[in-house]
Amino acid sequence: MPTVGSNFFERSWQESWTYIKTVVDVVHEPVLILNKDLCVVAANEPFYKTFQVLPKETENKVVYELGNGQWNIPSLRKLLEDILPKSSFFKGFEVSHDFPVIGHKVMILNARQIHVKKEITTDIFPAIILLAIEDVTELMTVAKKLSDHSNFFETRLTEQTKEMRNQIAKLENQVRELQIQIPIPKK
Repeated sequence: MPTVGSNFFERSWQESWTYIKTVVDVVHEPVLILNKDLCVVAANEPFYKTFQVLPKETENKVVYELGNGQWNIPSLRKLLEDILPKSSFFKGFEVSHDFPVIGHKVMILNARQIHVKKEITTDIFPAIILLAIEDVTELMTVAKKLSDHSNFFETRLTEQTKEMRNQIAKLENQVRELQIQIPIPKK
């Protein structure tokens, strides 16, 4: 029976890496692939388009150093640094930031480790993290406008209801005065 050599594992890793990159490349949202040191191994086209950066400005850089340090957020650092040692993940982490080229954005981040069987050495199959980024700026803007409109209409409705109550009270007073002035005959 032939032994499984390192060539087999290297080929397996290359095939796995190709598979991972293909999946990441077809996703519409920006995605970063980070290594165990949280350096960017790769990013997809939507990342480059969204943040208007080039691969040379992104790849092989620690995620916290990207752009003007916009990802250097203590709570994000804690989340990312816990993924590999604690086999954790996170969903729905919100980042609101003024980016240098694209302006103010609100992003939702999700991250997870790509799992490898423990029997396989991590030298051949290195630990990696997928960091997906969803731009929810427009959604947040629409939600804010809806909230503002709702608050405006609620305030107007409250004011109009109060005014109607005042008018009804005035009318009731006028009816009582008229009843006193002109007695209504009883049947």
